[in-house]
Amino acid sequence: MEALSPTGQTRVVREIFTTGHERYDLLNHLLSFRRDLGWRAVAVNKMRFGRTMRFLDVATGTADLAIAAARRFPRIGVTGIDFAAPMLEVGRRKVREEGLQERISLLEGDALSLPFPDRSFDVTAVAFGMRNIPDRRRALGEMARVTVPGGQVMILEMTFAPAPAFRPFYGFYLRRVLPGIARLFAGNPATYHYLGDSIRHFPSPDALRDLMRQSGLREVSYTRLTFGVAYLHIGRAPGGA
Repeated sequence: MEALSPTGQTRVVREIFTTGHERYDLLNHLLSFRRDLGWRAVAVNKMRFGRTMRFLDVATGTADLAIAAARRFPRIGVTGIDFAAPMLEVGRRKVREEGLQERISLLEGDALSLPFPDRSFDVTAVAFGMRNIPDRRRALGEMARVTVPGGQVMILEMTFAPAPAFRPFYGFYLRRVLPGIARLFAGNPATYHYLGDSIRHFPSPDALRDLMRQSGLREVSYTRLTFGVAYLHIGRAPGGA
């Protein structure tokens, strides 16, 4: 991570998600010991709708969060956006299999320049994608812009802030075990060293909270998940009561 420029990071991420898209879901479940499913459920259960009845899933990947939200809230419309077209194709297949194609729309686009008017969504979220975005402040600003005043902006992400007793095991897992598992499933295994490194270099929960505040979000709080392996941050878009 320290050796990568923003352009280099974008190139590595694009390679990961355009060569390993068919195995991405399986790999995601393996690397998180299937806890990613429960973490998404926590995020979805905290979502609140009422004005637009619309949800935006940024860096949607294969649409797991988009599908989970559509299942939980039958009355909402869901849009997912991602820059990796092969991932979106997998996501569209999953949406069709769920019979949700009338309620979920998946678009190719850039998290740094969201193609939506201001105040378009009640809830805007990104799950396990923020660490892959070099300009996080700009991405957060865009998420705040497209969210209704007082609406929720959510960041669900893995980070290296576990409970002290768990830290040595988790560090060993990220450096040694994760790349080995990925090597069995990834199209280009070397790039998966990046994933563990990106987790270890992701901002601490307090630092991300501060960055969200600096991006204009208010009432920012976070919840620790599974011994601090992942955190859910929630802020409110400016302008609400």
